[in-house]
Amino acid sequence: MTDPRPLTGVTVAVTRPAAQTGGLCQLIEARGGTAIAFPAVEILEAEQSQPLSSLPGRMDQFDMAIFISANAVEGAARLIGDRLPAALQLAAVGDSTRRAVERRWRRPVISPAQGANSEALLATAELQQLRGRNIIIFRGQGGREVLAQTLSQRGAAVEYAEVYRRARPAGDLSRLISHTPPPDLITATSNEILRNLYDMAGGAQRDWLLQRQLVVISARAAELAARLGFQRPAIVTAESSEQGMVDTMAAWRSDNRNNNH
Repeated sequence: MTDPRPLTGVTVAVTRPAAQTGGLCQLIEARGGTAIAFPAVEILEAEQSQPLSSLPGRMDQFDMAIFISANAVEGAARLIGDRLPAALQLAAVGDSTRRAVERRWRRPVISPAQGANSEALLATAELQQLRGRNIIIFRGQGGREVLAQTLSQRGAAVEYAEVYRRARPAGDLSRLISHTPPPDLITATSNEILRNLYDMAGGAQRDWLLQRQLVVISARAAELAARLGFQRPAIVTAESSEQGMVDTMAAWRSDNRNNNH
């Protein structure tokens, strides 16, 4: 019989932006765990620029809009509203971003069946033949260039709309370290969150952090954790969804319980 509360006795730090911790925290606690909301990145509105301010009147120039994250969906919606050109194709990097696009615009969305990164989206059939297509990518300021570079190589004209910016929160890890009980697992759903946690920790805090068990959603994040000096290999989730993360945590808990018998 499947245990309905497989995370009983497990404390998890959820480090997503403050507005996005709720769903995962609720899911962890529904499965018997204790969740600590500890945002390790802040999402701020982008400074307005001429290209951004002109965008609402130019959306009919594009054949496809790609959304990098749920934050990009929210930033785009603030900028361009709820009306999109009927012919505009929509695409999303990953399942949670796809759901955010569907909720906002009630339209079909191209997204990878597996994976939640640029490479997975680039592997979809719809993004192979792009010669002469105009594509706009909604994202935060900065970030990886592989998506735009590959789309350009495939013949598309690519434009960015950087609709939000990220910042490292002020403060350190004191609240996390002093929590009773302390976290058994710390989630890091982006490399930036992982770097922020590392940078927020000073002195003995960093030693404490590097002994924690991380749960990440990509091999790239696991590699970064190893380079930063985390002593345990990061657990990489099979899926990047909240349910996928909780399933991975439950499997970890089960393995630990079995190994301790």
